[in-house]
Amino acid sequence: MEGAISNPPNTRIAVVTGGNKGIGLEVCRQLAGNDVTVVLTARDETRGTAAVEKLRELGLSNIIFHQLEITDATSIARLADFLKTRFGKLDILVNNAALGGIEYVRDPVYGSAREEELSGMDMDQRLGWLWENCRETYETAKEGLRTNYYGTKHVVEALLPLLQASTDGRIVNVSSHFGQLRLFRNEELKQELNDIDNLTEERLDELLDMFLKDFKAGTVESRGWPMAFSAYKVAKAAMNAYSRILARRHSELRINCAHPGYVKTHMTINSGLLTPEEGGSRVVAVALLPEGAATGAFFEDFKESSFV
Repeated sequence: MEGAISNPPNTRIAVVTGGNKGIGLEVCRQLAGNDVTVVLTARDETRGTAAVEKLRELGLSNIIFHQLEITDATSIARLADFLKTRFGKLDILVNNAALGGIEYVRDPVYGSAREEELSGMDMDQRLGWLWENCRETYETAKEGLRTNYYGTKHVVEALLPLLQASTDGRIVNVSSHFGQLRLFRNEELKQELNDIDNLTEERLDELLDMFLKDFKAGTVESRGWPMAFSAYKVAKAAMNAYSRILARRHSELRINCAHPGYVKTHMTINSGLLTPEEGGSRVVAVALLPEGAATGAFFEDFKESSFV
């Protein structure tokens, strides 16, 4: 669904991946409310179209839907062709689509977390509760890396020429404090992922392959990789590193990572502390940073923070 939107030449164009629910939907709503024309993308056309209609009912007419599966090269190419034909540029890319890299074992009878179950719990306690209600397998870990790192990377690569056609192109990779390097217990790994002057995309591929081999061999803990939600943490750390490599390579763009906080979403089975609106606002603030602001940075709670 492409919709009928006429855009003045100076209108900013944004793409949001995984935009049909949760944080992504809120990012779409808030960007549109800031006079940005938003291309809301989602894997499922029915859900994506419904999300656009929901936002239009709120009076936001500057939103259109385009299907996107970030692990499908053909789907990515279709989106790139559409953007090139329709707009000739892209001003803001928000990479929000992600998987937890886990499977849930919570009894379907209970479904998502109920607030009374979590009442009085702080963030660490809630994360502990979430961990008790899920498990990681080799397949979920592999799929997590495929989506959270490689899927996002392939979207960036395909849309880079359109971002470069903008006078102020921006990429916001929705990251997490789970991607911070303090969670790695292997000092060599930590130093290598933080050595942006020498780290390459090829080496990142090697490290991710190493992680999967260690996961399959059951040596994640002994090799010093992060524990609990391991694949999610490793994928986000890799995406943080890739973002910094890109920011150094493309000084004409503004490329940052944003931690939305621990949000009540489908991925967290609603165990988070923040609403999607609150989480989305943290991402949008980075997307709309003033011209000349930071690039290659990690943002948490509306301010620049540390990758480590």
